[in-house]
Amino acid sequence: MSLTQAGLPVQWAPVESVEHLGFWSILPILLAIVCAVATRKVILALFLGVYVGVVTLEHGNPVAATTSMIRDYLVVQLTDSYNAGVLVLLAFIGGFVALMERSGGAAAFARRASRIVSNGVRMQLAAWLGGVLVFFSDLGTPLIVGPIFEPLTDRWKVSREKLAWILDSTASPVAVLVPITGWAVYIMGLIQKEYEALGLSDSDWTAFVQAIPFNFFSIITVVLVPVVALARIDLGAMRRAEERTRGGELYWPHSKPLRLPVDVSDSAGSASLVWVPLLVLFVTLFGLLAPHGFPFEQVSGSVFRTALTAGYFFGGVSLLALMSLGPAQSFSESFDLYTEGIQKMMTVAAILILAWSLGAVGRELGTASYIIELAQDGAPRVLVPALIFVVGAVMSFATGSSWGSFAILLPLVIPLAHSLELALPVSIGAVLSGGLFGDHASPISDTTILSSTGAGADHIDHVKTQLPYALIAAGASVVSFVIAGATETPWALLLAVVLAVIGVVGLGRRE
Repeated sequence: MSLTQAGLPVQWAPVESVEHLGFWSILPILLAIVCAVATRKVILALFLGVYVGVVTLEHGNPVAATTSMIRDYLVVQLTDSYNAGVLVLLAFIGGFVALMERSGGAAAFARRASRIVSNGVRMQLAAWLGGVLVFFSDLGTPLIVGPIFEPLTDRWKVSREKLAWILDSTASPVAVLVPITGWAVYIMGLIQKEYEALGLSDSDWTAFVQAIPFNFFSIITVVLVPVVALARIDLGAMRRAEERTRGGELYWPHSKPLRLPVDVSDSAGSASLVWVPLLVLFVTLFGLLAPHGFPFEQVSGSVFRTALTAGYFFGGVSLLALMSLGPAQSFSESFDLYTEGIQKMMTVAAILILAWSLGAVGRELGTASYIIELAQDGAPRVLVPALIFVVGAVMSFATGSSWGSFAILLPLVIPLAHSLELALPVSIGAVLSGGLFGDHASPISDTTILSSTGAGADHIDHVKTQLPYALIAAGASVVSFVIAGATETPWALLLAVVLAVIGVVGLGRRE
């Protein structure tokens, strides 16, 4: 029974003695969600949630709440050894990605791949493969792969909207599936805190990898590209865009194509600027993990993070050296790019620190306990993963931010799923899938905007042509999460893919 149910004023009882504080337990998370949707400013939303939560814990005293938030939450989360390790790793990833995006190596690699392109289907498959290979940067994929395949799409009369969809389908959906990207490190950082609080023995690495087969939306989105290309099936606005392009019109009369802000397609780079640093990264990573029995034995999260940090460090050093030896940039210019990449990760660091703090405040308030109490009187247990996906999809679409959705939902969903005895990989996969829907389909998502830019397409045209495929993937995900909630088997992924393919082919034939 909550304090409000007992008829007692919340401020009269010590926080430590109650399981939760009724509606007050969920108020911070609700404010964070509403603020994120209304302002699309994730840092502001998380800060508001943390502050309101601490004000509640401090019985409405704003001065005490301010000092407590700084001393007991923000500083504590920043100085925690695990958190510090994650932030250091993100800094090295930021520097590495910045160099990789601007080196010209990925562009040279894509140019080589384009030599085998002899028709429109091969062009689409080659662009898809190029996007998959540039897995290390979701935002880099459109800016690297797009300019390379732009002239090939025009040559083989494939619409710019189709190219933008391919870029969007191989950016974030690929990055979130690879456990050594900045996306994975960010998500593992959110997972680990909740696992520690629940006393779970699995590492954040294990939890992330186990959730990959349940990231239905991301996997479906990646798979649909070759299916659509090989079957030559287009839906709705995409079909009309393809017919227009085959008729010799590059754009609609009303179209206002976005242009590439930084053209890397003409960079004097070599493909070695891609494969050498990545080889160094993987050799370092596996070389440090092998003595611990990896991949045949489970490796602790701290060991994995240390190895991955070293891998990105040495990969960055090798790339820095290769760029400095080339004719395009001096060591000083290359190093400046590296530090700029580190600086760009400061926003991510701020989001993580606030997300960790909001999770800690939520545990003090009993947020998960209150949600669990409501859930037990609400929807059937097997529907919870599907509901999680829907909530994440709506939130991420409205905010344009998957990372913000992860930061708000993972600290809530993990303890909820644990208490309801739901499979944690299914629930985590539902959060990741829901967050990816908005990142992929929302018109205010940075990935969506950059995909329009990289393809030289009109942004609204890109959103309209992409949305039917995204909705089919979302519908297949909802059904599959119901099955996964009941069976807890990764074979639900096969059902998700089959349903999506049937949906695309069936609707395509009807049109």
